[in-house]
Amino acid sequence: MASSAKKTSEASGSFAAVMSRHAAVSSHMNIFILLLICGVMMSPILSIFVISLGDTADLIPHLFHTVLPRYLANTVILMAGVGAVACVIGVGAAWIVTRYRFACRRLFDFMLVLPAAMPAYISAYAYTDFLEYSGPVQTALRQIFGWRNAQDYWFFEIRSMGGAIIMLGFVLYPYVYLLARTAFRQTSSAFFEVALLSGKPLFSVVALPLARPAIVAGLSLVLMEVISDFGTVDYFAIETLTLGIFNVWLGMGSVASAARLALFAFILIAVLISVEMFARSRRSFHNQASNITGVPSLHVTGWAGLGCIALCAIPVLVGFAGPVLILLSFILSSPAGAPEFTELLALTGQSLGLAGSSAVVIVAIAVVMAFLSMFGQGRWARILSSLAATGYAFPGTILAIGVLYIFGIADRLISGLSFTMVISGTIFVLIFGLSVRFLAVGLGAVASGIEKLPPHMMESSRILGQGYLSSVRKVILPQLRPALLVGGLLVFVDVMKELPLTLLLRPFSFETFATFTYQFAKDEMLEVAALPALFIIIAGLIPVYLANYALSGLNVKAGKRVQG
Repeated sequence: MASSAKKTSEASGSFAAVMSRHAAVSSHMNIFILLLICGVMMSPILSIFVISLGDTADLIPHLFHTVLPRYLANTVILMAGVGAVACVIGVGAAWIVTRYRFACRRLFDFMLVLPAAMPAYISAYAYTDFLEYSGPVQTALRQIFGWRNAQDYWFFEIRSMGGAIIMLGFVLYPYVYLLARTAFRQTSSAFFEVALLSGKPLFSVVALPLARPAIVAGLSLVLMEVISDFGTVDYFAIETLTLGIFNVWLGMGSVASAARLALFAFILIAVLISVEMFARSRRSFHNQASNITGVPSLHVTGWAGLGCIALCAIPVLVGFAGPVLILLSFILSSPAGAPEFTELLALTGQSLGLAGSSAVVIVAIAVVMAFLSMFGQGRWARILSSLAATGYAFPGTILAIGVLYIFGIADRLISGLSFTMVISGTIFVLIFGLSVRFLAVGLGAVASGIEKLPPHMMESSRILGQGYLSSVRKVILPQLRPALLVGGLLVFVDVMKELPLTLLLRPFSFETFATFTYQFAKDEMLEVAALPALFIIIAGLIPVYLANYALSGLNVKAGKRVQG
């Protein structure tokens, strides 16, 4: 009997040792795969540093003494202006819909998010045509007041730094609005009750200090979008770092100089990422006193209610309704100027095909990375996943330089000394660049879905005899279908809107809605680009609805409202 027990114990120990070695080998293999994916996704970013070491033909000293100070100054001024506009509108609107109960409050609660569906460059195209000297507004003013030329009156110059700040601020404020609204509604009502009893103002004493980390995080996202913007600053001829990189690369033909300019953008982006991470690390506090959250709401009517409606309507009208109505007026007034049916059909097929294939590729990569990094692989696996997704923080013009450099090396290795373009110039290069740019979107959606799964689901499946791949296919993936769908839709819409990366990496004669709109709007032919631009906006409504629905669900679960 003792001998039998000893043999059983030895067998169990041997089995445990084999399983332990198998788990170790599997863990090393997973880390290797993550390293490989991370290296591929980081290669365009890392190659910028290699390119910057190349010969610049003394162009950099010339840029330092001529245009670089202007590039930096314009970028900082634009960031400061857009950040101020986005914070004032976003925080103000979030406080109004959270603190006050007025007519149509629920409607404005959603409508205030709609400008997020509007690409800034489309808003710039629409308002420029509407407000410029030959546009309907100034033409009507000259007819009404008898003015003959621009010297007879003053009118706001839309193609200016101020115009760019307004265009970008009114379409990017939803980043701040969504996070501030959620922070206001998830703050314990006990803090507000104490402030009310002591006669202190709720907004400045309680709401704003506690929501500050969320506001800073939203502001960091706004400023990253400002740095990445190309269409608006190019159309308004505002020389920022992003436009400067584009001009030095294609205008002056110096890739190395463009890469060195990109290093300045790296510094700004690194600062913003650090600020955002710092804000996230301090954004949470635990409510142990009460399960009731939210700002005590006040019912307002009369002039106060009308004031709330007006303040909420202005951002929606300027940031969303105005550009949409202008585009619709072009479509209805000049239907002959719209693209022909066959051209529009080809444009639609190319845009949908690129967005769909990119979404599939990105979500597939995100699934692999999320599984390898989140199921028992430790802190280093999560760090590698985060590094692989850093492409989202960099402008498309910067990533395009790195992508073309990487595939230029691949072409040389394949073709030898003939330097034939085997891979470069193909749709594969564009999809790769888009994957680097938007992997963070897909990875965030998939990781969020995995975190909501019951704990130890994978271990339970393995104990019941299923292998790793079988557990993923039969147990985990069916549970992740909603998250995969959301991630795919978000990536789909981001690819539809992406302009600089698509413009620089697309194959010859390949057009999307974004590139088609950009080219015709730049040639002052907005009536031709109006319909494709409207398609981009309609597609952008999908993530807006999903984001608002998700955050509204969090707000509903947060607790009851206290009447003030």
